[in-house]
Amino acid sequence: MNTSIGHVEIFVKDPLKSRDFYTDILGFRLEEIQNDKFVWLSMNDRQVLLRPGENLNPVSSYQKSNMAVVIYTDDMKGTMDTYISRGLEIKGDDTRCPVFTDPDGNWFQLVNPNKH
Repeated sequence: MNTSIGHVEIFVKDPLKSRDFYTDILGFRLEEIQNDKFVWLSMNDRQVLLRPGENLNPVSSYQKSNMAVVIYTDDMKGTMDTYISRGLEIKGDDTRCPVFTDPDGNWFQLVNPNKH
């Protein structure tokens, strides 16, 4: 039996609005808008689905979250500079593994896997 992880689903209030954060700030590629409410995105070979939902358990820190998305980069400074210039707000002061949230409070971490 072969199993694998498919796509990641991120629940957001308004997927069409959230699309801008994911494409314009994080650099995801828009793949498809399905039924005017499901937004399919990709980054390299990974797919993400933004779907209608609500973060019922928002938390104030990365360490208190139940789950997070980790984005790899081989150029931490360059990626951080790009994200910040696009309007991203970093939470905390850890420059080795900076964390941030999307507009709905879903947590992310940026990591250079070669220096982690």
